[in-house]
Amino acid sequence: MSAVAVENARLQWAEGYRRLNEHASDRPLHHRLLAQVDVLIDELNRRVGQTFTLSDLAGAYDDADRWLLEVLPPGAGAIQLGLVEDAAFHLYSRGAVDYAP
Repeated sequence: MSAVAVENARLQWAEGYRRLNEHASDRPLHHRLLAQVDVLIDELNRRVGQTFTLSDLAGAYDDADRWLLEVLPPGAGAIQLGLVEDAAFHLYSRGAVDYAP
């Protein structure tokens, strides 16, 4: 994956995390969103593993459309799925071996 593609993905992830934090004043909603982020982080740990690069994670992000609705199906109360997805990838990216803020 190109460095530009990885950087674009990181920008999307950071924006999703920023939007997640905008909901902090609505505690019930924020807690639901955080719970969904946690579910996706668990799935990323399963799919990507604990040792990964940002490029590996960006590849998983490109592929997430195939598995995301299996993990957070519409009937499970998943809301603002794009925001949750991006926030989860942002948080998970901090564990990349090549992560730099």
